[in-house]
Parts: sequence; C-alpha cells; structure tokens
Amino acid sequence: MKNWIIVGATSAIAESVCRLWATRGYKLFLVARNEGKLQQIAQDLKVRGAAQVDTFSMDANAFELHGQCFETAQKSMGKVDGIFIAHGTLPDQKACETSFNVARAEIETNALSVISLCTIAANHFEQQRQGDIAVISSVAGDRGRQSNYVYGAAKGMVSVFLQGLRNRLAKSGVHVLTIKPGFVDTPMTASIDKGGPLWASADQVAAGIVKSVDKKCNVVYLPWFWWIIMNIIRHIPEFIFKKMKL
Repeated sequence: MKNWIIVGATSAIAESVCRLWATRGYKLFLVARNEGKLQQIAQDLKVRGAAQVDTFSMDANAFELHGQCFETAQKSMGKVDGIFIAHGTLPDQKACETSFNVARAEIETNALSVISLCTIAANHFEQQRQGDIAVISSVAGDRGRQSNYVYGAAKGMVSVFLQGLRNRLAKSGVHVLTIKPGFVDTPMTASIDKGGPLWASADQVAAGIVKSVDKKCNVVYLPWFWWIIMNIIRHIPEFIFKKMKL
C-alpha cells in the first residue's frame, strides 16, 4: 500500500492519476482550493477502491499552510510515502509582459509554491530515508520562447530545482521525478485551439506518470515524442532561434 499527498488534486491530470492509484487500494490525501470538488472526487475514488481518501482545502500560494498540510496528511494516513504536485496556471503572456506584478504572481504559483512544498517533503523523506516526489513541470521550461517565456521561466526554475534535489536525495533513497508534458487537452488549455497528433489527453499523461513513478524514472516527457521535439528546439543556434516565432 502507498500513501500519497496530491496537491492540485482537482486538476484533470491529477484526478486521472488518482483514479489509477485508487484501483490499487492506495491511501490518498487530496489538496486543492475547491472543497466542493475535492469532496466529489474523494467520493468517486473511494468507490474505485482507494483504501482511504482525505481532503485538505488550501490555495497553493498560502505558503504558511504548507507545513500544516504535510503534518495533517501524515497524521491522517499514518505515513507519507509520496507527494505528487500537479497544480499550476497558464498565464496570459501579454499581461505578464506589461505588468511585473502579474508576472510575479504567476511565478509564485508555478514555481515558488512548488519549491516550498518540495522543500518540506524533501526534508521529511530525507530523514525517513524513503519517499517519492513527483512534480509536473513542462516542456515549456526547456527553452524560453516569446509566446510563453514567463510560464517557461517558472517551469524551468522547477525543473532545475528538481534536478538538484534529485542529486541531493539520491543517497537517501528518495526518488525525485520531473514530469514534462507537452500539449494536454485539459480545462487549463481550454482557450487554445486543439487538434493534431501533438495533443494528448489527461488520461494518457496520467498513465505515463504512474508508469514513470513505478519505474523510478528521473525525467519523463509525455507523450514520449516531446523529448525529440524539445531536443531539436534546445539545439537550434541562438542567432537563428531569436528570429523564429515560437
């Protein structure tokens, strides 16, 4: 049996991951802002086979509640085996360009809140000498592009932080997984025109996440072909890249 904290549990990808874990009889501690939706998801997961489902209503930017959240989860489940961080926002790039306050708010949500939660989990798991930290970053963090560089900067910060955390915690038996999805059809991307082979469903990405956690992967691109795409983009010379509209 595994005991998982899921932050951003009402997101489409997180909900799909929880459904898969519920069928294994895991204990799940769901964290998100919307208490009503949390309760709906919790009831569904119990029906699907979860051994225990508890909820904690919290805005991820309420940094002062992060420690309390982790402690409550530990008391509720008896032990925390892993934390899956799946919250985030897709900012309006133009708004971020015209207002530093907007950009800062997006970086706090997509990067600093993640780092805060990971720091608490890392220190706990390091003492426990066991645990899993799985975090959704993004392919957008692999290279800054004019279309979403504030979001990309936040995700790039998360990816580099996780890389260092993985290096630090390896000797303690703690697994750190960086998840880099490409285009995913979820409510967060509702304003974007969809279609074509590059788009994946939340269920497809969730299946890849569960498999990657099981296999103790370090970094995973989902779907897999995004590794090829981003490898090409990363290696475009800067004097050419800066003239491209990406």
